[in-house]
Amino acid sequence: MTTSFAGADALKDQIAPTGKLRVAIGISPAGGAYWSTKTEKGYAGVPVDLGKEMATQLGVPVEYVPYPNSGQIVDAVGKGVWDVTFLPKDPEREGRMSFGPIYEVADATYIVKAGSPIKDFATLDQPGVKVAAVNNTTTMRGAIAHLKNAKVTGYQTYDEIFNLLKNGEIDAFALSRDQLNAMAKQIPGTRVLDETFKQTVTAVAVPPNHPLALAFVVKFMNDATANGMLRKAYDNNGLKDRPIRTQTK
Repeated sequence: MTTSFAGADALKDQIAPTGKLRVAIGISPAGGAYWSTKTEKGYAGVPVDLGKEMATQLGVPVEYVPYPNSGQIVDAVGKGVWDVTFLPKDPEREGRMSFGPIYEVADATYIVKAGSPIKDFATLDQPGVKVAAVNNTTTMRGAIAHLKNAKVTGYQTYDEIFNLLKNGEIDAFALSRDQLNAMAKQIPGTRVLDETFKQTVTAVAVPPNHPLALAFVVKFMNDATANGMLRKAYDNNGLKDRPIRTQTK
Protein backbone atom coordinates (compact mmCIF):
# COMPACT_ATOMS: atom_id res chain seq x y z
CA MET A 1 0.00 0.00 0.00
CA THR A 2 2.83 2.37 0.90
CA THR A 3 4.48 1.71 -2.46
CA SER A 4 1.32 2.54 -4.39
CA PHE A 5 0.90 5.80 -2.46
CA ALA A 6 4.54 6.66 -3.10
CA GLY A 7 4.04 5.83 -6.78
CA ALA A 8 0.95 8.04 -6.94
CA ASP A 9 2.84 10.91 -5.31
CA ALA A 10 5.74 10.51 -7.74
CA LEU A 11 3.32 10.57 -10.68
CA LYS A 12 1.58 13.72 -9.39
CA ASP A 13 4.94 15.42 -8.79
CA GLN A 14 5.83 14.78 -12.43
CA ILE A 15 2.52 15.30 -14.26
CA ALA A 16 1.00 17.98 -12.00
CA PRO A 17 3.92 19.71 -10.21
CA THR A 18 1.84 22.81 -9.38
CA GLY A 19 -0.95 20.76 -7.82
CA LYS A 20 -3.12 21.25 -10.92
CA LEU A 21 -3.15 19.44 -14.26
CA ARG A 22 -2.39 22.19 -16.77
CA VAL A 23 -3.81 21.16 -20.14
CA ALA A 24 -2.58 23.10 -23.19
CA ILE A 25 -5.34 23.55 -25.79
CA GLY A 26 -5.56 25.16 -29.23
CA ILE A 27 -8.42 27.64 -29.62
CA SER A 28 -10.47 28.33 -32.75
CA PRO A 29 -14.17 28.72 -33.62
CA ALA A 30 -14.01 25.46 -35.57
CA GLY A 31 -13.83 22.95 -32.74
CA GLY A 32 -12.98 19.34 -33.59
CA ALA A 33 -10.82 16.56 -32.24
CA TYR A 34 -7.82 18.87 -31.73
CA TRP A 35 -9.24 22.43 -31.64
CA SER A 36 -11.19 23.65 -28.63
CA THR A 37 -13.50 26.66 -28.44
CA LYS A 38 -13.91 29.50 -25.93
CA THR A 39 -17.35 29.53 -24.33
CA GLU A 40 -19.19 31.68 -21.80
CA LYS A 41 -18.44 29.06 -19.15
CA GLY A 42 -14.80 28.51 -20.11
CA TYR A 43 -13.71 26.08 -22.81
CA ALA A 44 -15.25 23.22 -24.77
CA GLY A 45 -13.72 20.52 -26.94
CA VAL A 46 -12.51 16.94 -27.05
CA PRO A 47 -9.18 17.87 -25.37
CA VAL A 48 -11.14 19.80 -22.71
CA ASP A 49 -13.23 16.75 -21.84
CA LEU A 50 -10.24 14.40 -21.88
CA GLY A 51 -8.14 16.75 -19.75
CA LYS A 52 -10.90 17.10 -17.19
CA GLU A 53 -11.27 13.32 -16.86
CA MET A 54 -7.51 12.91 -16.66
CA ALA A 55 -7.36 15.40 -13.78
CA THR A 56 -10.22 13.59 -12.03
CA GLN A 57 -8.33 10.31 -12.21
CA LEU A 58 -5.24 12.00 -10.78
CA GLY A 59 -7.27 13.65 -8.03
CA VAL A 60 -6.19 17.20 -8.90
CA PRO A 61 -7.99 20.26 -10.35
CA VAL A 62 -7.72 20.95 -14.07
CA GLU A 63 -6.48 24.22 -15.55
CA TYR A 64 -6.61 24.98 -19.29
CA VAL A 65 -3.77 26.89 -20.94
CA PRO A 66 -5.04 28.29 -24.27
CA TYR A 67 -2.95 28.94 -27.40
CA PRO A 68 -3.95 30.22 -30.87
CA ASN A 69 -2.18 27.34 -32.61
CA SER A 70 -0.39 24.06 -31.95
CA GLY A 71 3.00 25.48 -32.93
CA GLN A 72 2.92 27.79 -29.91
CA ILE A 73 2.08 24.85 -27.64
CA VAL A 74 5.19 23.09 -28.94
CA ASP A 75 7.34 26.20 -28.52
CA ALA A 76 6.27 26.43 -24.86
CA VAL A 77 7.19 22.82 -24.05
CA GLY A 78 10.42 23.70 -22.24
CA LYS A 79 8.96 26.60 -20.26
CA GLY A 80 7.12 24.54 -17.65
CA VAL A 81 3.77 26.20 -18.33
CA TRP A 82 1.74 23.11 -19.29
CA ASP A 83 1.71 19.45 -18.24
CA VAL A 84 -0.21 17.60 -20.94
CA THR A 85 -1.63 18.42 -24.34
CA PHE A 86 -3.44 16.90 -27.31
CA LEU A 87 -2.09 17.99 -30.70
CA PRO A 88 -1.10 16.96 -34.23
CA LYS A 89 2.08 14.88 -34.33
CA ASP A 90 4.89 14.87 -36.88
CA PRO A 91 8.60 13.95 -36.88
CA GLU A 92 9.70 17.50 -35.99
CA ARG A 93 7.52 17.47 -32.88
CA GLU A 94 8.49 13.94 -31.87
CA GLY A 95 11.98 15.28 -31.26
CA ARG A 96 10.67 17.89 -28.82
CA MET A 97 8.09 16.03 -26.69
CA SER A 98 6.83 12.55 -25.83
CA PHE A 99 3.69 11.31 -27.58
CA GLY A 100 1.15 8.73 -26.49
CA PRO A 101 -1.49 6.99 -28.66
CA ILE A 102 -2.94 8.65 -31.73
CA TYR A 103 -6.68 9.23 -31.24
CA GLU A 104 -7.55 11.02 -34.49
CA VAL A 105 -6.52 10.58 -38.12
CA ALA A 106 -7.69 13.40 -40.39
CA ASP A 107 -7.30 14.06 -44.12
CA ALA A 108 -5.77 17.44 -45.00
CA THR A 109 -6.73 19.35 -48.13
CA TYR A 110 -7.53 22.91 -49.25
CA ILE A 111 -10.59 25.15 -49.43
CA VAL A 112 -10.60 27.75 -52.22
CA LYS A 113 -12.21 31.17 -52.15
CA ALA A 114 -15.61 31.95 -53.66
CA GLY A 115 -15.45 32.36 -57.42
CA SER A 116 -12.06 30.71 -57.74
CA PRO A 117 -11.30 28.83 -60.98
CA ILE A 118 -9.16 26.38 -58.98
CA LYS A 119 -10.72 22.92 -59.14
CA ASP A 120 -7.92 20.53 -58.12
CA PHE A 121 -4.33 20.35 -56.88
CA ALA A 122 -2.89 20.89 -60.36
CA THR A 123 -4.72 24.19 -60.86
CA LEU A 124 -3.95 25.21 -57.27
CA ASP A 125 -0.21 24.68 -57.51
CA GLN A 126 0.56 27.60 -59.80
CA PRO A 127 2.81 30.68 -59.43
CA GLY A 128 0.98 33.61 -57.87
CA VAL A 129 -1.54 31.47 -55.97
CA LYS A 130 -1.71 32.44 -52.28
CA VAL A 131 -2.27 29.58 -49.83
CA ALA A 132 -2.67 30.18 -46.09
CA ALA A 133 -2.02 27.80 -43.21
CA VAL A 134 -1.90 28.11 -39.43
CA ASN A 135 1.72 28.99 -38.65
CA ASN A 136 4.24 26.33 -37.60
CA THR A 137 1.75 23.45 -37.74
CA THR A 138 2.01 19.95 -39.22
CA THR A 139 -0.50 21.00 -41.90
CA MET A 140 1.58 24.02 -42.87
CA ARG A 141 4.73 21.90 -43.17
CA GLY A 142 2.76 19.39 -45.24
CA ALA A 143 1.40 22.08 -47.57
CA ILE A 144 4.88 23.55 -48.10
CA ALA A 145 6.21 20.11 -49.00
CA HIS A 146 3.24 19.44 -51.29
CA LEU A 147 3.11 22.67 -53.27
CA LYS A 148 6.02 23.45 -55.57
CA ASN A 149 4.77 26.69 -57.17
CA ALA A 150 2.01 28.23 -55.04
CA LYS A 151 3.15 30.31 -52.07
CA VAL A 152 2.24 29.08 -48.57
CA THR A 153 2.05 31.75 -45.87
CA GLY A 154 1.61 31.05 -42.17
CA TYR A 155 -0.75 33.06 -39.95
CA GLN A 156 -1.06 32.84 -36.16
CA THR A 157 -4.79 32.16 -35.86
CA TYR A 158 -7.61 30.35 -37.58
CA ASP A 159 -9.76 33.49 -37.25
CA GLU A 160 -7.32 35.60 -39.23
CA ILE A 161 -7.24 33.12 -42.11
CA PHE A 162 -11.03 32.69 -42.05
CA ASN A 163 -11.46 36.44 -42.58
CA LEU A 164 -8.84 36.56 -45.35
CA LEU A 165 -10.64 33.75 -47.17
CA LYS A 166 -14.06 35.35 -46.64
CA ASN A 167 -12.77 38.64 -48.08
CA GLY A 168 -11.10 36.92 -51.03
CA GLU A 169 -7.62 38.07 -49.98
CA ILE A 170 -6.15 34.56 -50.23
CA ASP A 171 -6.82 31.85 -52.78
CA ALA A 172 -6.87 28.83 -50.48
CA PHE A 173 -6.53 27.59 -46.89
CA ALA A 174 -4.87 24.28 -45.93
CA LEU A 175 -6.54 22.41 -43.04
CA SER A 176 -8.28 19.15 -42.21
CA ARG A 177 -11.18 18.23 -44.46
CA ASP A 178 -13.75 18.06 -41.65
CA GLN A 179 -12.97 21.59 -40.51
CA LEU A 180 -12.93 22.90 -44.07
CA ASN A 181 -16.31 21.31 -44.80
CA ALA A 182 -17.72 23.18 -41.79
CA MET A 183 -16.07 26.38 -42.99
CA ALA A 184 -17.57 26.01 -46.47
CA LYS A 185 -21.02 26.21 -44.90
CA GLN A 186 -20.08 29.52 -43.26
CA ILE A 187 -18.58 31.16 -46.37
CA PRO A 188 -20.92 30.73 -49.37
CA GLY A 189 -19.24 29.99 -52.67
CA THR A 190 -16.08 28.46 -51.23
CA ARG A 191 -15.22 24.92 -52.26
CA VAL A 192 -13.24 22.11 -50.58
CA LEU A 193 -11.02 20.23 -53.03
CA ASP A 194 -11.61 16.48 -53.39
CA GLU A 195 -7.99 15.38 -53.19
CA THR A 196 -5.99 14.80 -49.97
CA PHE A 197 -2.36 15.87 -49.62
CA LYS A 198 -1.58 14.33 -46.23
CA GLN A 199 -3.04 12.62 -43.21
CA THR A 200 -2.74 14.53 -39.95
CA VAL A 201 -2.56 12.41 -36.81
CA THR A 202 -3.46 13.85 -33.40
CA ALA A 203 -2.18 12.39 -30.14
CA VAL A 204 -1.77 13.04 -26.44
CA ALA A 205 1.66 14.42 -25.47
CA VAL A 206 3.73 15.36 -22.43
CA PRO A 207 7.05 17.20 -22.07
CA PRO A 208 10.19 15.10 -22.70
CA ASN A 209 11.85 13.05 -19.95
CA HIS A 210 8.60 12.58 -18.04
CA PRO A 211 8.36 8.74 -18.07
CA LEU A 212 5.74 8.44 -15.34
CA ALA A 213 3.54 11.05 -17.01
CA LEU A 214 3.94 9.34 -20.38
CA ALA A 215 3.01 5.93 -18.97
CA PHE A 216 -0.09 7.45 -17.34
CA VAL A 217 -1.34 9.21 -20.49
CA VAL A 218 -0.69 6.13 -22.65
CA LYS A 219 -2.85 4.00 -20.34
CA PHE A 220 -5.45 6.76 -20.02
CA MET A 221 -5.92 7.10 -23.80
CA ASN A 222 -5.98 3.36 -24.44
CA ASP A 223 -8.59 2.99 -21.69
CA ALA A 224 -10.58 5.97 -23.05
CA THR A 225 -10.76 4.33 -26.46
CA ALA A 226 -11.79 0.96 -25.02
CA ASN A 227 -14.37 2.12 -22.47
CA GLY A 228 -16.21 4.65 -24.66
CA MET A 229 -14.90 7.82 -22.97
CA LEU A 230 -13.32 9.05 -26.22
CA ARG A 231 -16.53 8.35 -28.14
CA LYS A 232 -18.48 10.31 -25.52
CA ALA A 233 -16.07 13.25 -25.82
CA TYR A 234 -16.59 13.27 -29.61
CA ASP A 235 -20.37 13.08 -29.22
CA ASN A 236 -20.42 15.89 -26.63
CA ASN A 237 -18.57 18.19 -29.01
CA GLY A 238 -20.61 17.94 -32.21
CA LEU A 239 -18.73 14.98 -33.69
CA LYS A 240 -21.41 12.31 -33.46
CA ASP A 241 -21.02 11.48 -37.15
CA ARG A 242 -17.22 11.30 -36.96
CA PRO A 243 -15.80 7.77 -36.75
CA ILE A 244 -12.95 7.40 -34.27
CA ARG A 245 -9.72 6.56 -36.07
CA THR A 246 -7.07 5.60 -33.53
CA GLN A 247 -3.64 4.02 -33.49
CA THR A 248 -2.80 2.44 -30.13
CA LYS A 249 0.62 2.47 -28.53
